[in-house]
Amino acid sequence: MTARKLTPALALVLLAAVSGCGSSDGAHGGAVWVTSPAGSAPATGGSASGSGGWNRQRFLAAFDKHKGTTRTASPTAVNALIGAVFTNDSSGDHFCTASVVDSAGQNLIVTAAHCVYDPGVGQRNDLVFVPGYRSGDAPNGVWPLAAITVDQSWAGSGNPDLDVAFAVVQPQNGKQVQQVLGANKLGVNRGYQLPVKLTGYPSSADTPITCVNTTSEQSSTQLRIDCPDYTGGTSGSPWVTGFDPATRTGVVVGVIGGYQEGGNTPDTSYSSYFGDAVQALYDRATS
Repeated sequence: MTARKLTPALALVLLAAVSGCGSSDGAHGGAVWVTSPAGSAPATGGSASGSGGWNRQRFLAAFDKHKGTTRTASPTAVNALIGAVFTNDSSGDHFCTASVVDSAGQNLIVTAAHCVYDPGVGQRNDLVFVPGYRSGDAPNGVWPLAAITVDQSWAGSGNPDLDVAFAVVQPQNGKQVQQVLGANKLGVNRGYQLPVKLTGYPSSADTPITCVNTTSEQSSTQLRIDCPDYTGGTSGSPWVTGFDPATRTGVVVGVIGGYQEGGNTPDTSYSSYFGDAVQALYDRATS
């Protein structure tokens, strides 16, 4: 395939034993880079307060054991922040992935720009975000996309270094999406080598997949990660690091997209580097 996306027309890193996210058999989970409470040092032994007995060393050991392995993502509160993007409603085909990101309006998701905006053409219409989608069910509602923010260099010429989009989703039943589900934070200028959890929805499947590995520098403006089986539909999948067991949230430092619109092989994925330009894009989306 030449790109990670399928267009509508075509149709922190943590261990699952802590949060329940990750493998369907409970053998591994999501993220492994645990943040320490403000003013405290990382745990070095024994049980870690508030993290189910998982200290930093145990997280890192689990991460090393399972990195680069793709499994089915379990239906947990952590994974509920991530959803499939459909045209019209959840009865159709899903073609991309998105996730809730923290904002003052509590109504923002992040995905790849190529999922929601055609360069030189404009915003795609009638898109909906279905967080936690699984096997035809929409357990956390269907959230129509409203305002979409992409960088002008993407809108005009499809700049792969800014293949990132933020979208406001409409409230449902009087509540915003973040009020219902929570949100990961946006992370910018975090560097190129990060342990991350990568979760998304292949268009050929009705359940999400997840993988943990360490990112590397593809270029000064692109990240890469090696995780197998990330095929069409996984564009927009968040790269999450810095998992905090107290809040059960992390930090999004990338989304599948960028170089080759995410990659032309299923085993290596790319992301535009989240730097100052992505921060400016987020500021525009939330202003």
